[in-house]
Formats: sequence, structure tokens, C-alpha cells
Amino acid sequence: MSSSNSPCAACKCLRRKCTQECVFAPYFPPDNPQKFTNVHKVFGASNVAKLLNELNASQREDAVNSLAYEAEYRLRDPVYGCVGLISILQHKLKQVQHDLDNAKRSWLLISGPLPCYPY
Repeated sequence: MSSSNSPCAACKCLRRKCTQECVFAPYFPPDNPQKFTNVHKVFGASNVAKLLNELNASQREDAVNSLAYEAEYRLRDPVYGCVGLISILQHKLKQVQHDLDNAKRSWLLISGPLPCYPY
């Protein structure tokens, strides 16, 4: 249960009482209900609860953040999810690297060879 005695976003969405032992409360605060709603739509509350209970407490926050990110992008792009975004960014990175290589080659052609100084 959150410090303000209001139920966490998960318990509010699931319409249940939020207890002190609620596995969702530390990661789904009441002021951000969309985070849990997305995770619940994509993965299901029961599956997320099982996953969190199997993890060490130190790993749970990262797991929830990853699930929330993946759920958000799966809802935006049902076919590719976050992999679609990763693919787009990798393509852009390759293009920028290609453009940089071309700029370096152009610079070498314009500036000519570097002079050799005797030691």
C-alpha cells in the first residue's frame, strides 16, 4: 500500500484491497495508473505478480520498468512492439555512420594529404 493510504494503481485497476504485502505497490504508484494498465493489458496481472515474486527484491524495479516499456510499445505497435523501434533506431544509426564516413572521405579529398615532417 502506498504511503498516502490510497491503493496502488494495480489494486485500484483490479478493484481489490491493497495490503501492506502488495507486490505491486512499490512499482505502480496511484498517481500513474496508465503504467499498470498497459502492463496488465499486455502481460496480465497474474503473470506479472508471479514474475515479481520469483525475482529478488533488488531486481524487481528494473523488471517492472522493462515490462512497462515493452507493454507501452506493444500497444503502440502490436506487430513489432519495442523491437520495431529498436530496428528503426539501428537503421538510423547505420545511415548516420554512412554519412559520417562519406563526410570524412570528402574532407580528405578537399584537404589533400597530410604533410610529412621529418623527425
